[in-house]
Amino acid sequence: MDNYMHYIEVNPDIMLGKPVVKGTRITVEQILEDLSAGVSVEELLKAHPRLKLEAIRATLAFAADAIKGERSYPMAL
Repeated sequence: MDNYMHYIEVNPDIMLGKPVVKGTRITVEQILEDLSAGVSVEELLKAHPRLKLEAIRATLAFAADAIKGERSYPMAL
């Protein structure tokens, strides 16, 4: 996904600055934990009606990019 930051927000006033899906308090961390625990994408979408498939893909792209090396992410002010 080329522009995952369209879906992901890092804001110190939301969830203590953890990356979240924009417009929600759903953290990238929570989505990754759920997926790794065997929760399906369909189950995530059903549990979080405001969550979109593109946002889940963006969390995966964000995580993949984050482990590639040292990066800094712009924070909303």
